[in-house]
Amino acid sequence: MSPMPPPLTLTLTDKLEPFRSLKKRFKGVFGGRGGTKSQTVADILVQKVHIERIKVGCFREHQNTIEDSVHALLSEEINRMQVPGFVIGDTKIRHKDGGEFKFRGLSRNTGGVKSFHGFKIFWVEEAQFLSKKSLKTITPTLREQDSEFWFTFNPGSRLDPISQRFIMPFIKDLRRQGYYEDALHYIVWTNFDENPWFPEALEQERQFDYKYLPRVEYDHIWRGFFDDTVAGAIIKAEWFDACIDAHKVLGFEPLGMRVVSHDPSDTGYDDKGLALRQGSVILEAKLNKTGDVNEGMDWALSFAIDHLCDYFVWDADGMGLGLKRQVKDSLKGEKIDWHPFRGSETVEDPNGAFEDDKRYVTNTKKQRTNKQALKNLRAQKYWELRTRIYNTFLAITNPAYAKTDPDKLISFSSDIIDIEQLRAEACKIPRKKNPNGMIQIMTKEEMRGLDIDSPNLVDPVMMSLVTPVINDITDNETLNFTNPWS
Repeated sequence: MSPMPPPLTLTLTDKLEPFRSLKKRFKGVFGGRGGTKSQTVADILVQKVHIERIKVGCFREHQNTIEDSVHALLSEEINRMQVPGFVIGDTKIRHKDGGEFKFRGLSRNTGGVKSFHGFKIFWVEEAQFLSKKSLKTITPTLREQDSEFWFTFNPGSRLDPISQRFIMPFIKDLRRQGYYEDALHYIVWTNFDENPWFPEALEQERQFDYKYLPRVEYDHIWRGFFDDTVAGAIIKAEWFDACIDAHKVLGFEPLGMRVVSHDPSDTGYDDKGLALRQGSVILEAKLNKTGDVNEGMDWALSFAIDHLCDYFVWDADGMGLGLKRQVKDSLKGEKIDWHPFRGSETVEDPNGAFEDDKRYVTNTKKQRTNKQALKNLRAQKYWELRTRIYNTFLAITNPAYAKTDPDKLISFSSDIIDIEQLRAEACKIPRKKNPNGMIQIMTKEEMRGLDIDSPNLVDPVMMSLVTPVINDITDNETLNFTNPWS
């Protein structure tokens, strides 16, 4: 074997230099266009194969032909840097001293990765497309001493498997300092503005996109922000973002009754969720991943009691149907009224005028009622949530709407621990086509069929908007909340 070759001279940013020197099981670099992610990783790996004579497996979720892989990128960088010793074949790249690059798609044959014996590094390009199955399969396969996984990607949704595993657990550090490091991980968030070699051609394209694209789309393409939208979604990401701490910006307080709402689930696919609303402010929204349906209800009821709520609501369609007695027994003597929410039932105030946030009907003969416009209670409350969010967006961004009645707005407290998850779910609630032109929202099952994760956090927020049933004001001016289900 020939003697150890001299190291190549690489030009690396400060954030990405540790990819060459640090020993970590998992290394990830993500961000927007022009951040030198793929090229930098390719250059470092070329150096490692050249010097250390290691084998590198290069993967993508979808790779029908070699043209879909990083084969062309690696070949280009080998030729550009004039690295000796490489033999570039049609499907493999080998080094004369034993190093190798091998390429494979994962979606069609995830188990094929088990044939990569003796490999030191697995590099997954465009890792935002990795399925949960692929990620689960490849990580235990690489067992060599000091072996590493490298991931490069521009994030899709924060609910994608790669985001859930390598971004969301470290999101605060990544937002604050642009990287996260522990004994197992080195994760970097980098963009065009940290690339001193950012080409002028891309800068012109970036400026054009900044001027003409919606801000949420620009931020995804160029800044590596999550893309939390789907076709037909009723809530836009920029609307939601305007609602974070909107009560502080617009100067209104969380006034009125405190409502706790709960989305129950059993052990298995879905998490349990709850929300706390006071007035027009969502003070809390959180998930519980453990326990059966009864344990989940105990968790939500305890939260409602501990937070001195006035009204408790839970989803009583499906498995929630059998929880009435548990709710009634737990809240006895707590001065908390309760109500089972059934999204499949008819709308509130069915004969009242339907208020659309963009169209104002001047001809009263053409004014639709709620029951004419909305398919069911679930559609009504999601449309109300959408309208409040949109109204708040207008109030924040347009001075003409700054004095909108807070009862028509909504604010999400930045103290909500799972606010990133809430944003992701809220911006992925699709409207369903209805043959009669009514507003209808996809069910959880229909969303799951489109690979949209269950809205376990935003569903309780939606349910918290239910209008409490109250008696008339008595002679002593007190409100008595009634419970027709008791």
